[in-house]
Amino acid sequence: MTLRTTDLRTTGEPERIGRPAGRPVNPLKRMPVEPRDRLEGTWRQARPGRIRKAFDVAQSRDPGGWHVVGSSTDVGRDRSVTRTVLGREVVLWRLEDGTLQAGPGSCPHLGALLDDCEVMHGQVYCRWHGLALGEGVRRDWLTFPAHDDGVLVWVRLPTEGETLGDAPRLTDRPPMSQSFATVVTLRGRCEPQDVIANRLDPWHGTWYHPYAFSHLTVDDSVSTDEVLVVDVAFRVTKQWGVPVRAEFTCPDARTIVMTIMDGEGAGSVVETHATSLGTDAAGRPVTVMTEATIAHSPRRGFQVARAVAGLIRPAVAATQRQLWVDDLAYAERRYELRARGETYGGV
Repeated sequence: MTLRTTDLRTTGEPERIGRPAGRPVNPLKRMPVEPRDRLEGTWRQARPGRIRKAFDVAQSRDPGGWHVVGSSTDVGRDRSVTRTVLGREVVLWRLEDGTLQAGPGSCPHLGALLDDCEVMHGQVYCRWHGLALGEGVRRDWLTFPAHDDGVLVWVRLPTEGETLGDAPRLTDRPPMSQSFATVVTLRGRCEPQDVIANRLDPWHGTWYHPYAFSHLTVDDSVSTDEVLVVDVAFRVTKQWGVPVRAEFTCPDARTIVMTIMDGEGAGSVVETHATSLGTDAAGRPVTVMTEATIAHSPRRGFQVARAVAGLIRPAVAATQRQLWVDDLAYAERRYELRARGETYGGV
């Protein structure tokens, strides 16, 4: 069953003549979950060659050396935080006007880690001896370009195979004044490409995540190697779902974005970013998946939701984490097979 945009009116309560103008349509549709023993598999649609073509297109898009290193709220004005990217420690802090700054994570004096250090007058003060560090302070400690997009923070580092860009490639988002964002991060023993490959296989959704999705179909008539258009129902109960039409695109090789094009929450986006930390003690790659859900709705009640976003975010984050526990297992398995020299379907 395909839930096309034009079908949304007929999947649940019919439109009634004389419905008061402006009255919102109930997004819930009666869409009973198909019993597992009668649910049709999607392996025929999830053709390996097709997934590989979309993956190759995504990997050809140069991130310009920009890496997501957390949520904007992770970096306050009074203390520094550190992150690891490609095996390099990076310290993050803010100037007095809130501008994000980044630099090497080790103090040039005796190598102290610059995490949770005091920030005063726009400079980081080393916890060991109080050395003040910032842009233009020392020739042996040079800062890195950094960017705060209002939801996520980025840092630019020289990255093999990439041409350094002036700014990260940002996706279109709904107005933040009418939205609220939730950010989660999880680590996996895989490479960034494995996280992206997982999302370029939407066909696994109904079988692998039956608690979250059903009635999923990729619209082949409008999908390409660059854009996947999916009709899917987000599960509320076993009997009720919320059908939406969504679009998956990759602005760069380490990012994949789902945008809801039609249905409840149209304009909302889910950005999934993959950042390499380097390798663990056993030499295995470690990647951090950072996912930002930017929820948006024209409904009047959504303004109330925005007002209590702090109470809603934990529930949204719990759902994101549950999905990514499964999906990181998928990504880790993909890396494990590649490391063993095994291939299936050419991917």
